[in-house]
Amino acid sequence: MSKYLLDKFLYTVDRDPSLVERYREDPVGTVAWWESSVANTILNSHSGEASTWLRLDDVEREALSTHDYVKLFELGAHPFLTLTLFIALFERDHAEPLAFQKEYAARLAHFSLPYPDIAT
Repeated sequence: MSKYLLDKFLYTVDRDPSLVERYREDPVGTVAWWESSVANTILNSHSGEASTWLRLDDVEREALSTHDYVKLFELGAHPFLTLTLFIALFERDHAEPLAFQKEYAARLAHFSLPYPDIAT
């Protein structure tokens, strides 16, 4: 498991409106594409440097591919990165202000302190 890679996915997708839309419409395809073409690039590097060993495990891939933010939280994905991306994905589907944020909180309400470790 790589919390770094989960957080990198959340960070990079959230910062590109076209990727947010792509992930909303085709999460399985977006996760597969991202893992094969972006996962091993150096974050914020413009030099073409890349690694070759970073991969999501099956549980991480499944959670990302199904938009399962509760599972991502359980796996230790950073809650702020998760929340901001999922607001971008789903806030528009709710009529009332903060409705998605309230749903997010309700679905995570079964967690108690200490929360899963978010250190990478």
